[in-house]
Amino acid sequence: MRSSLALSGRNLVFIMICSAGGLMLTLAGLSIGWMIGTLIMAGALSLLNPRWIRRLCTEKGMESYWLKAGQLLLGVQIGMQVNGSILDALRHGWLPIIIMILTSIALSLASGFTLFHFSKTDLSTSLYGTTPGGLSSMVGIAADSGANMAVVSIIQTMRVILVESTVPVLVSIWNAPVQAKPAAAEVVKTLNPATAAGLFLLIIIAVISAWLGKKIKMPAPWLLGSMIGAGAAQIVFGVATANTLPVWQPHLLVIVAQITIGACVGARLKRSMFLDVARIAFVGLMGSIGLTAAMFLCALLVSGLTGIDPVTSILAFAPGGIDVMAVTSEALHANSTFVVAVQVLRVLAICTLLPPFFNLLNRHRAQTELSSKASSE
Repeated sequence: MRSSLALSGRNLVFIMICSAGGLMLTLAGLSIGWMIGTLIMAGALSLLNPRWIRRLCTEKGMESYWLKAGQLLLGVQIGMQVNGSILDALRHGWLPIIIMILTSIALSLASGFTLFHFSKTDLSTSLYGTTPGGLSSMVGIAADSGANMAVVSIIQTMRVILVESTVPVLVSIWNAPVQAKPAAAEVVKTLNPATAAGLFLLIIIAVISAWLGKKIKMPAPWLLGSMIGAGAAQIVFGVATANTLPVWQPHLLVIVAQITIGACVGARLKRSMFLDVARIAFVGLMGSIGLTAAMFLCALLVSGLTGIDPVTSILAFAPGGIDVMAVTSEALHANSTFVVAVQVLRVLAICTLLPPFFNLLNRHRAQTELSSKASSE
């Protein structure tokens, strides 16, 4: 018991040290700085492997419950964003939303298979690396799937940086005559007994959902199960009472989740994971550029067919971060509710539907390879 507590304490020290990297990138203005900076710091320490680091982590990295805790917090945070606006968005534009989500899935699968074909990485790593389901979510799920987390992190990071550094600039130029107003990425409810109870309730539901997800062998149950449980609770409460569930939404929640996941993933990095990474990164970057351009053109097509404001359509369907797209939509007076609703729906759909499909593909491929080997012998 004492040794377990001592190891937990050493793991916590490692997380706190690595969070310095996240702080530096966040202060530099990178919206995903906490996740990427912590991951880079943890990965660098893991690869250098100084003597004092060996006392903070085991050879396999950190204890598994740290990653589960980070996934749980991230799942709750995503689930918090699921409310009545999701249903309103579906009610007013369900057909273009479904078509665009399916299009983004099809394009990401094509990009993943292209990466797999032109590089030496495995199929699971290729698919998780190119899927636009949110950097933290995809890295967190990939950590449980046996994929090469170094490659997944690199490709996902390139896509997010590409989208967040180009799309807001392009739509700002497009919408130049509009005077910007101060942006607000999310409304954080005031802490009071009601909102504190709401947060506690969501966490309890998320833990139960994650446990059930583990029982039915759901991929990354601590992330997907908690996300589905928290989101479903929000929707059920809204439908039953016609009000939004009062929940305290501290920004610290997502920061802790990103730091924890970043540290856990970084601690597992090994030098062997970076073999042929230059070729993989190039093919992955080309795929990200193609996906971003295709979604940009599709968004313009949807705007022309449905009458949705072009800027709103582009920001809603861009394969980037929810927070940056929300901030940009607020600043440019676009329909921020629709933007956030569609972005959350895309993440929910991809994170819920694709991991089981990826597992099925990998099992089928493994069985095919075994059969071919058996027949050749």
